[in-house]
Amino acid sequence: MQESRLDRGAQPSAELTLVIAHRGASAYEVENSLAAFRAASAMGADGVELDVHVTADGVPVVHHDPAAGPRLIAAVDYQDLTGYRLSNGEPVPTLAQALGVMGPDLSVFVEVKSLAPEHDAVLLDVLDRGPHPARYQVHSFDHRIVQRLHAQRPALPGGILSSSYPILPFAPLEQVGAAVLWQQESLIDRDLVRGAHERGYQLYAWTVDEPERMRLLIEMEVDALCTNRPDVGRRVVG
Repeated sequence: MQESRLDRGAQPSAELTLVIAHRGASAYEVENSLAAFRAASAMGADGVELDVHVTADGVPVVHHDPAAGPRLIAAVDYQDLTGYRLSNGEPVPTLAQALGVMGPDLSVFVEVKSLAPEHDAVLLDVLDRGPHPARYQVHSFDHRIVQRLHAQRPALPGGILSSSYPILPFAPLEQVGAAVLWQQESLIDRDLVRGAHERGYQLYAWTVDEPERMRLLIEMEVDALCTNRPDVGRRVVG
C-alpha cells in the first residue's frame, strides 16, 4: 500500500500539501455521488471531502443540501429517500456506502452539515465500521458538533470551517479541541498559515480550482488544497 502523506509524521511543508477532492471530483461528476468519489481516486487525490446529513431514523447520508428533492433529510426516514435520484441516476449514498468505495489510499474528510446530538453515536459508529477508520476526519461550520464529537472521540481529528478572518482566528480551534482550520481560500495569507503552524494546527484551503492560486497557496505552505478538480491539484502539487 502506498504511504499516505498523513502517515509520515513530518512538519507541514509545501511538498506535503494534500489534494482533497471537494465533494469528490465534482467538476467532472455529480457532486457527492459514488461516481465522483471513484473519479477522485482515479485522478490521484489524497482524500475526498463530502457532506453529511442524518435522516430522522438515524442514517447518515451524503448530500450537500438539507433537502433531497422536496424532502428535508432530517425530517424523513431513510426509506423515504431511496426513490430520489441524483442527476446521474444514482441514489443518494449513505455515508457507509461512500466510505466503502474509497480506495485504501484515500482519506475521507466528513463535513457534518447537521447532526442532532442523539445521532452522534450513529455517525461515530459508521466511521468506526468503515474500511479505514484511521483515515477519517470530521469538520463543520457548526462548531458545537465538532466539540461534541471530539469530547466523545478525542482520537478522531476535527476541524472547523471558516469563511471569515476573525481578530483571533485560532480561538475557535482551541475552544472546541479541533486540529484543522478549513479556511476559505480567498482569505488565506502568509500570516494566517504561519500562525496556524506555530500553534500546532493545520490549515486547509477551500475551494480552489485555478492552478495559479494553487501555486501561491502551496508557497504559503498550506497543508491541503480542497478542489473540485483533483487532477489539476495533483499536477500542481506533483
